[in-house]
Amino acid sequence: MTGPRPNVAFASDNTAGICPAALAALTAANSDCVPSYGDDHHTARTKKIFAELFETDCDVFLVFNGTAANALALSAICQRHHSILCHARAHIETDECAAPEFFTGGSKLLSIDSPDAKLRPADLAPALQRGHGVHFPKPRALSLTQSTELGTIYTPAELRAVTDWAHAHDLAVHLDGARFSNAAAALHERGGHSPADLTWRVGIDVLCFGGTKNGLLNTEAIVFFNRDLAREFAYRVKQTGQLASKMRFAAAQWNAILSDGAWRRHAAHANHQARKLSAALTALGCPLVAPTEANGVFVEFAPATVAALEARGWHFYPFVGAHGYRLMCSWETADADIAAFLTDARAALGK
Repeated sequence: MTGPRPNVAFASDNTAGICPAALAALTAANSDCVPSYGDDHHTARTKKIFAELFETDCDVFLVFNGTAANALALSAICQRHHSILCHARAHIETDECAAPEFFTGGSKLLSIDSPDAKLRPADLAPALQRGHGVHFPKPRALSLTQSTELGTIYTPAELRAVTDWAHAHDLAVHLDGARFSNAAAALHERGGHSPADLTWRVGIDVLCFGGTKNGLLNTEAIVFFNRDLAREFAYRVKQTGQLASKMRFAAAQWNAILSDGAWRRHAAHANHQARKLSAALTALGCPLVAPTEANGVFVEFAPATVAALEARGWHFYPFVGAHGYRLMCSWETADADIAAFLTDARAALGK
């Protein structure tokens, strides 16, 4: 006998497919021969669209995945004797197999724990007292995550406070934006904030803008607002195997979702579905571990509940403490997915 069909709809927003706009763009870009390595009209248009989106001149590089984007961006800031301040839950600390250390040649990550996976000046200040002089790596970068690994969101005021602190201490600021679209969509709904309001206007030097988690195939964008940091960066991209010979296929996808605002609509949908799932689970008596502000629901389940849900085929990840779990919504999360999960959750909870 076989068990129920595995269902990974809420395991990660990486489990979703390619969004229709990106898939159509891939097909359209496949219609003729164009110059390689980014010397094509699709890539030229991408760079123009990014500048328009962020309302400023910026240097844009397309790479294959988020780990490379983060590690490469930090390598442009840091030398091997430097250190990087980040949250204890940051992806660069917990899930990138020391890629930042490898790409920088040895820069040490200094992780800091604080509530809601968000860093504040008061959390960061003690890190500058670690070690003494040349006997300890010199802090050079601050890495933030937006939205955070607990699905929380930095407001523009919070970003400005922490970037002002960083710049006052000669630290450049890197933003891991694997889910930047979700934060941008939420803050646009909340206060009309633009992408510029959430990045260079509040002191972000370089953004890793996630495409994969928002419906694209194998493409992330590294956006330098501090263009001095991007000097000779193209060589880093090439040396690390991240320069696509057929870059038009990455660029065409970005053009498709950025040109008409689909990037934000997709993220807003994922956020909305997460709020819907979060409210329903709360109503069933499942306590939240963190507020649902983007597209992740962080909730406590008893072991028996988890076992019952897994027996019904659902896959999701433990994330916080002994009983905290993460459920992610994506650009394609349907009402039927939520209804099916809640039906099984009620059964698992005896309700």
